[in-house]
Amino acid sequence: MKNLFIALFIFLPGLALAQGPRQGDEKIEAAKITFFTQKLDLSAEEAKIFWPIYNDYQKEQNALRKDRMKKMISFRKVTEIDDLSDSDIQMLIAGDFDYKQRDLNIEKKYYAKLKSSGLPIKLIGKFYRAQEAFKKELLARFRGGQNKH
Repeated sequence: MKNLFIALFIFLPGLALAQGPRQGDEKIEAAKITFFTQKLDLSAEEAKIFWPIYNDYQKEQNALRKDRMKKMISFRKVTEIDDLSDSDIQMLIAGDFDYKQRDLNIEKKYYAKLKSSGLPIKLIGKFYRAQEAFKKELLARFRGGQNKH
């Protein structure tokens, strides 16, 4: 069950991007902005610095997920690893490593931008904590909705 939720967090954003913006995605983004606004308690000056950096960060993350989904299209119909050649499996694994490295590079890039922006490091720490808290809240909402069916 845990792997299902991990897979959903990895693949759903990319699927959403491939299909274009949906009402649910807009609701999640609005909820995230509200959540961050409450958790970070930004001053007007801090907000002017934070939000443009965050928006650029989101654009790069979304582009990375979209790119990953494009590369996965040829493997969507394969249900078993046994059906793949050794080179296909190696390509999948290497592609996953590449995705993770590119994701980490984006994280580091925007951490450096936030750090050099003049925002207090404690605020930046609150942002990273808020990101994790939001993911947990989203999972809890998903689990609650899943249990109702």
